[in-house]
Amino acid sequence: MEQMVKVNGVELCVETFGDPAAPPILLIHGASASMDYWETPFCERLAAGPRSVIRYDHRDTGRSVHYEAGKPEYSGDELVSDPLGILDALGIERAHLVGLSMGGGIAQSLVLDHPDRVASVTLAATSPGGPGGPSNPDLPPASDRLKAAFSTDAPPTDWSDPVAALDALVADERLFAGTLPYDAEARRAFILAVMNRTNDLAAAMTNHWILDSSGAPTRPRLGQIAVPALVLHGTEDPLFPPGHAEAMAREVPGARLVLLEGAGHELPEPTWDVVIPEILAITSA
Repeated sequence: MEQMVKVNGVELCVETFGDPAAPPILLIHGASASMDYWETPFCERLAAGPRSVIRYDHRDTGRSVHYEAGKPEYSGDELVSDPLGILDALGIERAHLVGLSMGGGIAQSLVLDHPDRVASVTLAATSPGGPGGPSNPDLPPASDRLKAAFSTDAPPTDWSDPVAALDALVADERLFAGTLPYDAEARRAFILAVMNRTNDLAAAMTNHWILDSSGAPTRPRLGQIAVPALVLHGTEDPLFPPGHAEAMAREVPGARLVLLEGAGHELPEPTWDVVIPEILAITSA
């Protein structure tokens, strides 16, 4: 059941699965992504572990608090602190974290700055330092097809037009996907359902990308992580090629690296038979 939870002075939409007395797993998704992208069957399979599984809508996504597009009244630092507020609201002292993309960056910050609240950390489709650049010359850059897509002069999507918005979101998902089978009709229906439970699609697709943050880079401190760590990464991730995952696994003490053949910047259903047992294993300690 979904519930609205007061966190850091705002209301966030949270949903739980499984036995509340089982080990808790908090799922943290990426920028502009509502909790829907932790798909319900995925959460139910984790909960059968048995685990207590928690997913939530970031600010400006799904049914959580939202602001005018282009005018978010919060910073990136608050997106990082919101998961702790959710744990507090649910009475959970310590949880296993699973973060994907931006959620993986949030999970890195939490395990480093609040190690007493984190039992294990799973980092999926994420990076120790963002796309390769001057500060991280050893990390491979985004793929040529992704750079080409971002460099086009196409007009911005009109997020108030449901047909144009749906087409754009499906195209974006395909752009970041790997070569695993993709059911276009089913994904289109799924994304339409995501749109229908989103309070303000323009805000969801805009505000996370313009946030300020005072957080320090996590990469110099990855050696301080002292909880069990799992790194999950697609072999065809176009945003963070596998070199990002390999660097993460080298720099986080004892981290287990699992490369997902054919997956892109995602954890699609064809990977779940690998991903779910791996997460259950890392959260069993």
